[in-house]
Amino acid sequence: MATAVKICGITRVEDALVAARAGAHAIGLIFSSKSPRLVSDPVAAEVVRALPPFITPVALFVDQQAAEIERVLAKVHPQLLQFHGDEPPEFCASFGLPYIKVARVRAGMDLLQYAQQYRAAKGLLLDAFVEGSHGGTGSAFDWALIPRDFPLPLILAGGLNPGNVGEAVRRVRPWAVDVSSGVEAAKGIKDAAKVAAFIRGVRDADV
Repeated sequence: MATAVKICGITRVEDALVAARAGAHAIGLIFSSKSPRLVSDPVAAEVVRALPPFITPVALFVDQQAAEIERVLAKVHPQLLQFHGDEPPEFCASFGLPYIKVARVRAGMDLLQYAQQYRAAKGLLLDAFVEGSHGGTGSAFDWALIPRDFPLPLILAGGLNPGNVGEAVRRVRPWAVDVSSGVEAAKGIKDAAKVAAFIRGVRDADV
């Protein structure tokens, strides 16, 4: 199985195209004002228009109001939603688009119960739990905490970079991997060489 790759925290058209040309399957656009990788609606819409076919634009939200999400849907037209906060399943499913839900993993968390709660999601993205943050920290979590028979497509995030993504793919065998800070030159600005090296690391591990 070829592991899918999502490059998250895209803030520029040129970075989205770098990710697409390098072989990414999806790009992430962050609409939470708390994030240093916040992208404006007009830029996000430009990114989505510029994407070639078969690259999925994903809109990321963190505990935001329904009206704010509806505004983004109307202006940007993403194809997939990502909820990174404490949004209940009914809320996540209420926008007429498929969604993925993020679980911030720490010891003692029942990931199987969490997956059951969000069983309507297209997948569960596992990220590191960092107090006061909802992602993009560059922190990893213990992959041994992931149950062997995971019931949803698993998207692995948290501290991934070109140096460790191959090991992550070989050990966890996720459906997809997600990276933001691990391929950046600065927050919100992607490094083309790091993006290419990251995707190459995934492909080498798939063999």
